[in-house]
Amino acid sequence: MPTTARALLLASAVTASVIAGPVRAEDVIVEMNAITADGAGEKIGTIRAYDSTNGLVLDLELTGLTAGGHGFHMHENPDCGPGEKDGQMAAGLAAGGHFDPHATGKHLGPSGDGHLGDLPVIYVEDSEAGGTITRVEAVPRLTVADLRGHALMIHEGGDNYRDTPEPLGGGGGRIACGVVE
Repeated sequence: MPTTARALLLASAVTASVIAGPVRAEDVIVEMNAITADGAGEKIGTIRAYDSTNGLVLDLELTGLTAGGHGFHMHENPDCGPGEKDGQMAAGLAAGGHFDPHATGKHLGPSGDGHLGDLPVIYVEDSEAGGTITRVEAVPRLTVADLRGHALMIHEGGDNYRDTPEPLGGGGGRIACGVVE
């Protein structure tokens, strides 16, 4: 191959890699759906997860959430189905509790030494704009491999990363869920 053709081929390859962005070993797209006591409902968006030097990166593209803070966690089981609690069906209980493989029993946030399933709180500024959130979050103690075989869960209320005055940060009911394959 002539030198000029080789140079053009190399320049094309470099340009293509810059335009496409860095190739990551593993990107995972998680489809998030609204959930109720009857099961999974409409799709509310996606979360793209990938590893970085700062830990797991979660790229959120969600809509339909109410304004304010929403607790966000990785749960034990890869199941967004309803379950029974106190004789009533409730949304997302099949996902189990927050992922806590070291049995810390502590809810201390994404950088703390508690549940590994504690993720950054999702804040929605304006529900009049359709409750849309597009944001990237880093989670220092997790990788894409840790997510596999679990569920990502969004709660109706915020999260103070403590068990007081409400258990598990006060997030309340489960409103959206996605299973990580």
